[in-house]
Amino acid sequence: MNLPIIQNRKYFFILSISFVVVSVAALMIWGLRFGIEFTGGSQLEIRFAGSPPDNAVIFEKIKEVEGINEVLLQPTANQTTVVRLLPIDENTHQAVLAKLNELGDVQELQFASIGPVIGSELRQKGIVAVVAGLFAIMLYIAWAFRAASRPVRSWQYGLVVALVGLLHDVLIPVGAFAALGHFMKLELGVPFIAAILTVLGFSVHDTIVVFDRTRENLRRIAKQPFEHIVNVSVNQTLGRSLNTSMTLVFMIVALLFFGGESLRSFALVILVGTIVGTYSSIFIASPLLVELSRFKLPRRR
Repeated sequence: MNLPIIQNRKYFFILSISFVVVSVAALMIWGLRFGIEFTGGSQLEIRFAGSPPDNAVIFEKIKEVEGINEVLLQPTANQTTVVRLLPIDENTHQAVLAKLNELGDVQELQFASIGPVIGSELRQKGIVAVVAGLFAIMLYIAWAFRAASRPVRSWQYGLVVALVGLLHDVLIPVGAFAALGHFMKLELGVPFIAAILTVLGFSVHDTIVVFDRTRENLRRIAKQPFEHIVNVSVNQTLGRSLNTSMTLVFMIVALLFFGGESLRSFALVILVGTIVGTYSSIFIASPLLVELSRFKLPRRR
């Protein structure tokens, strides 16, 4: 039995458009909370041997160090405290640790310092990497489906992948992290860019499987309407898509709970992106292909 996925595409479009609008609104209102890799600064992650002092006490003690003007403290779920400062040198770093040791035995778990110029450059390169990856994928899909000509052109397959990949599978996770950054103070670092690129690759892979089955069915049941052929193709690949995605979801959930604080944002992006990408591959990409088939473009003689 074939589920009427393509026939009910307007409901899926409405749901996706709603999520995209909410995501864009979250980005415009709150923006993204970038980590020091993108903004520049110094960051220490510390753990006290006993019960940690109040944040106000830690704050005042760090402010005693000469040259320290701005301090941001963020407790974590692992009973540690993240201390964010403007870029500091090694002497100031050691002075901060000395002041913290006056409050109790302190273990430094991590220290990183990045200048503002390098942080800005990393942010720009991250955006370029996402756009370049998406553009390369679009060109490859257009080339891979160059033999497909009825009733949509090869470049339209690539256009669908680009639209879905950019407006759906990227915007929704990014919008979700704008909300998480505002309410949960979740910061985004370089792993966030890696996770977005991973999500794009996984989502496109899933979409290509459906498109490839559609291309095969265009030869096998060529006399059927295009809408029917696409719906059959989606149903034929539905089980594979769901099984593959659920396997990945189980692994990412395990990484989310047991992977530590440093992998938290990476795992969350992959988790949200996998769910969104699986949905778009089944309920958005192929229905959008059907909509494009309604536009009859003049062919070259």
